[in-house]
Amino acid sequence: MFFAWPVLTLLARGLAPDGVLDLGGFGEVLTRPRTWRIIGQTLIQATAATVICVVLGIPGALVLYRRRFPGRGLLRGVVTVPFVLPGVVVGTAFHALVTTGGPLGGLHLDGTRTAVIAALVFFNYGYVVRNVGTMWCRLDPRAVEAARTLGASAWRAWRTVTLPSLLPAVASAAATVFLLCATAYGVVLVLGGTGAGTIETEIYQLTARYLDLRAAAVLSVVQLVVIAAALWVGERARRARQAHLALRTDVPATPLRAADAPALAVTALTICGLLVAPMAVLVIRSLRRAGQWTLANYADLSTRGGDNALLVSVWEAAGNSLRVAAAATVIALAVGVAVCLVLSRNPRSRLLARGVALFDAAFMLPLGVSAVTVGFGFLITLTPMGLTRSWWILPLAQAVVAVPLVVRTLLPGLRAIDPRQREVAATLGAGPGRVLADVDGPHLLRAAGLAAGFALATSLGEFGATSFLARPQGPTLPVVVYRLVGAPGAQNQGMGLAAGVVLAVGAASLMLACERLQTRPPRRDR
Repeated sequence: MFFAWPVLTLLARGLAPDGVLDLGGFGEVLTRPRTWRIIGQTLIQATAATVICVVLGIPGALVLYRRRFPGRGLLRGVVTVPFVLPGVVVGTAFHALVTTGGPLGGLHLDGTRTAVIAALVFFNYGYVVRNVGTMWCRLDPRAVEAARTLGASAWRAWRTVTLPSLLPAVASAAATVFLLCATAYGVVLVLGGTGAGTIETEIYQLTARYLDLRAAAVLSVVQLVVIAAALWVGERARRARQAHLALRTDVPATPLRAADAPALAVTALTICGLLVAPMAVLVIRSLRRAGQWTLANYADLSTRGGDNALLVSVWEAAGNSLRVAAAATVIALAVGVAVCLVLSRNPRSRLLARGVALFDAAFMLPLGVSAVTVGFGFLITLTPMGLTRSWWILPLAQAVVAVPLVVRTLLPGLRAIDPRQREVAATLGAGPGRVLADVDGPHLLRAAGLAAGFALATSLGEFGATSFLARPQGPTLPVVVYRLVGAPGAQNQGMGLAAGVVLAVGAASLMLACERLQTRPPRRDR
């Protein structure tokens, strides 16, 4: 109700402004050369970024989740931080990296599609690593050991045993990353300008700048078609490789081996060159003002900025962000767990199986629909009823965005459970609650920390819907960062970058805490 209703209301305003359906807008918008250029750019950038994320993410998952070495937890935090950074902050950091005078200024990447794709990979690399790694670290190693005993080389054992087991998680992560890349907004606008615009940026421009709801509604429908096609392809790939895997909750990580050298080298280069460099630029710029090294940007976070650019201090906004993100996480986990328990079942009836597939696609749609569309839909739908003044509207809107990530994090493990385990437990007299606690429960708890971390991270960094719904007296941290970076004056811009660093550190701390809950050793062997 809180996703479909606002979105359909916004679409109705565009496609039936006078209460009568008028599809003439499709012909008008789809005959514009600019529309097809935007669609093509969206597909090219999202596809390229997704392929690169998967190619780089699988070695990262091996190193960070199947191997044990000092500092592994810290590196996991470093990999996760980009996922929660506001797009405008990342765009500013990458711009400083590739612009004239920057460390990579000589490559002339400023304003190019290459820079945009690099930033999209920067955002989503950690998502692939964590989702594939979470599955990988639970695979029973005895199948690989058996293959090696029978004479298979390490590469052959990985290619014929491990990779097929990981493909459902890879397909799920790739589909999600494609959706996130196709709907990226802030980083695309800052880095690519009008030359590398996407459907998402075009919807925002048409909605917020030109108030052309008709054209925006047409593009929203086009975006839904693109997302539905991506979901269908991802689901087909997952089903083609879906298997009941032998998952365990007590598989220990092993020390690094000589054979891990290529994966370790790829992961080290990715982390240092792609992840750390832009964040280092962000930190360095936050420590400089007017050409001088200083901590003034951080000291001013307790103020309202130059010329009272803000109505509250940055620390007050950070408190708002934590409260809203905590509430959104509780909502997203409650809904996500319930949805996963339904989607992980395999009904024997073909009709019910199709119903489950449709249910699955429905809960992925918020990832494919513009967050701007969700926020603006909330605004025009709930304002007449006075609900946008309620404190729970903002957590609810952020939970709508976070639920698909929670579902995609919990679902691969539940789907890999052999249904015969539930049937055997029921045959032995266990009730539905006991079956849920003893069969599904350990796998849910195992991934719940990661799901909670992603929900917290998504809520903390969410900007599209929040920018429409946050009250001026109660802004969240991403909204404050956006206002400060765009405000005139070195003080405001420096404070914006410092606030971005605070947001990154806070999100990383929360993710690491959730990571400890996820990776905490079980109390006893199962």
